[in-house]
Amino acid sequence: MRRSLVLVLVLLSTLLGAPAALAVVPGHQISYRSIPGVGGTALKALVVEPTGQGDGPFPLLVMPSSWAVPNIEYVGAAAKLAKQSGYVVVSYTSRGFWDSGGTIDVAGPETVGDVSLVIDWAIANARADGTKVGAAGISYGAGQSLLAAANDRRIKAAAALSTWTDLARSLYPNSTVNKQAVEVLLAAGKVTGRPGPVLVEAEDAYRDGRFWEVVPISAERSAASKIAQINANGTAVLLGNAWNDGMFAPGQIADFYGRLTGPKRLMLSPGDHATAELFGAAGLPNEIWESVGRWFDRYVKGTANGIDAEQPVQLKPNNGGTWKKFGAWPNGNADTVQLDGKRIHAGWGTVADSGTILLSGALQGFLNIPTGVSLPFVDRNVAGVWSGPQYPRGATLAGTPKLKLQVTPSAETTTLFAYLYEVGPLGLGALITHKPVKVTGAGRTQTLDVELEPTVWDVGWGNRLALVIDTVDPRYLTESTRGSTVTFGPSSLTVPKA
Repeated sequence: MRRSLVLVLVLLSTLLGAPAALAVVPGHQISYRSIPGVGGTALKALVVEPTGQGDGPFPLLVMPSSWAVPNIEYVGAAAKLAKQSGYVVVSYTSRGFWDSGGTIDVAGPETVGDVSLVIDWAIANARADGTKVGAAGISYGAGQSLLAAANDRRIKAAAALSTWTDLARSLYPNSTVNKQAVEVLLAAGKVTGRPGPVLVEAEDAYRDGRFWEVVPISAERSAASKIAQINANGTAVLLGNAWNDGMFAPGQIADFYGRLTGPKRLMLSPGDHATAELFGAAGLPNEIWESVGRWFDRYVKGTANGIDAEQPVQLKPNNGGTWKKFGAWPNGNADTVQLDGKRIHAGWGTVADSGTILLSGALQGFLNIPTGVSLPFVDRNVAGVWSGPQYPRGATLAGTPKLKLQVTPSAETTTLFAYLYEVGPLGLGALITHKPVKVTGAGRTQTLDVELEPTVWDVGWGNRLALVIDTVDPRYLTESTRGSTVTFGPSSLTVPKA
């Protein structure tokens, strides 16, 4: 009887103690807060704090929202980071958008300064550790994170996904306006936010055909111009982008990566703008966000998890396959194809084009459906077409294809669009990469060095490469004149291989 009573008492004690035990299971809590930014502007934030993990202070991650997206953007990922790794995460709406105050200054000084004030607030109000700070974001939030890392030494690590490092190079590649990207950004800004003077003036210049006047605002809004500060701060930088990003193409990211001297990691994978990491921001399984978490654990928390011993350049082929890992940006053997002379008429489009931003890259990333072309239907009167050698056993392209073009335009200004395809035996091609280039000088023969966007692409057995150059592409604002001509002299295409 006494033994039974003891057992009952022990059982009751265990059951009564269960709620207390559950209370210390690691979790998270979310609160909606208003944080004063630069000039007292109210920034509306979702603050995610760990629970059941002590009293802190806790390592801090600051996540500014993307262009036209509210603070709920990162809450799924933030909840996992708080619960699993003990971070305080502040996901806030960038100034000028949705519920935050102020106007859109296109990642200007006030927007970048907001990041530092959010850090100050979190230290004072959310049990954050000011010695363990990271910044992360997608697109507009990523650009802010890099710029803030240059200005604020407290930011030990940054993760920038689908970002720009050179704004002019992204939206005005080779002096050619990325029309679809500009239109999408302008429309989204008006619908979800309040454009400030800089954005209003930039749109006026664009509408009037004076886009070159917008270029001077790029430098202070581009991390590429602040690389010295980032390197001096020793910031650990993780960069992730998609091969087919229609807004911020990967070439500027690869070049920026090469100039970093601190801890760094580069991840390029199939998809379009923000598609590769979108579901990870919502808290769903995602390879990119898994690396982001490990990156912060190593360089914000100081956890020895081995990520610093891994190959830092991780590239997933644009047409499917597993990650290929390198110690540095690939720069191995290359095939050079000689291009014979041709003459084409300018100002007419062909069946070759770069696709539609957001849609074409997403189809490539999610379904492995490339932007295609039927090479026999490309009009040779208005486009130059060159075929390269066949690869009997296939090949892997890895790096930046380069063109050396000798051209003589008859008009003062002409826009050329170069497309590199993998072509099968029936003449059906899959777009590997492309690049626009503006040519000026009527009647002047000149040699142009053109870098196409970088890629990793597995060419199938028996297929070949083909280059198409025409003078109109729906994605871009063309300056080609109908009735003019372009004459190509002896030229060459160099394609790097892994």
